[in-house]
Amino acid sequence: MPVLHNISELIPCSTGLPRGETGRILDAALAWQSDRIAWLGPASELPSDFANEDVVDAGGCIVVPGLVDAHTHLCFGGWRADEFEMRCRGVHYLDIARAGGGIMRTVEQTRALDEDALFEQARSRLAYLTTLGVTTVECKSGYGLTLHDELKILRVYARLKALGAARIVSTFLGAHVVPREFRDRREDYVDLVCLEMLPAVASEELASYCDVFVEEGAFTEDEARRILGTAASLGLGSKLHVDQLSDVGGAALAAELNAVSADHLEYTGRDGIAKMVEAGVVPVTLPVASLYLRQPPLDARQWIDAGAEVCVATDFNPGTAPTGHLPLAMTLACTMNRMTPDEALLGATRVAAQAIGLEEEAGSLEVGRRADFVLVDTPSVNHWLYNFEPNRATATFIGGARVHAR
Repeated sequence: MPVLHNISELIPCSTGLPRGETGRILDAALAWQSDRIAWLGPASELPSDFANEDVVDAGGCIVVPGLVDAHTHLCFGGWRADEFEMRCRGVHYLDIARAGGGIMRTVEQTRALDEDALFEQARSRLAYLTTLGVTTVECKSGYGLTLHDELKILRVYARLKALGAARIVSTFLGAHVVPREFRDRREDYVDLVCLEMLPAVASEELASYCDVFVEEGAFTEDEARRILGTAASLGLGSKLHVDQLSDVGGAALAAELNAVSADHLEYTGRDGIAKMVEAGVVPVTLPVASLYLRQPPLDARQWIDAGAEVCVATDFNPGTAPTGHLPLAMTLACTMNRMTPDEALLGATRVAAQAIGLEEEAGSLEVGRRADFVLVDTPSVNHWLYNFEPNRATATFIGGARVHAR
């Protein structure tokens, strides 16, 4: 039963704490047995039962729960660096999409690769995320937009899940955009999603959630209602991409549909905020996307003042958020979204776990929970997110096993 000693601060982010509090413990120790946490607290109070167990030296680092990235598009083919240059020159994202770029370009590149090629790419990306301290990842489809290609992507996630290197939560995003071949037959594509794709996904148990992008150039509220209603009848939970480019009433729709989360929300108004808070829908900020698109970022203080806790995620994708660096997103949540460092840490741990339905399993350090934790070489959470470095994680443990060490 290993015991982690020499922890300068242990930050458990426990459930049950008052909103915004992390439960910081100074000069701490943490013990685990097999893949579960057996004890944690001040080192001076370590029970005598643990006195002769194997000692692991934390090197004076702080220890935080394994980070949870609650919004990624991990499986895709190709990159879009030329579009980055176009946006730098002032071309709007929607104009790039109308000209044949954007999501549909990545769809074409993803369709061109077979499952094995996509798996190897996704496995490499996931391995990098674990070096940053990420131990749980929500992974969306949405770059296939045919029955064959959406299932191909979700099967990649199933294979990643089987590796056991990190916890994977899969989300079906067949309603990302309407593909070109259905441009003049929107209703036929919605039929395809509802009558063929969703039943196949549910039959193979390839996803826990269904997501819909509600926005100009994507899907309407009524289409989202039909798709998510079908998904719910098949046992899938609901998530939404909303209010990213304009206030389309997406937050209110998320509340109406009892979605587990609604993501982006840059343009959500006060009425939408109030409805989501009342319904208990987790707001997810994606500051990397706001940065790359030069959009007004979500004002987290409005949400927090209204009674919400805000999740922080990367939106890792090849177009508008081409990095899976969750600690960077946490720093941006402080500078752009006006969150405190503790709020950003909670947003990438306990609140993020809630946004993917894993609040009883991930995102906090508590006795009986899986031993997913990260050693961070910094004197405090404040310093970690203020003095940004490429990677301060010196070790990542998943289920008590060290999967990364620097």
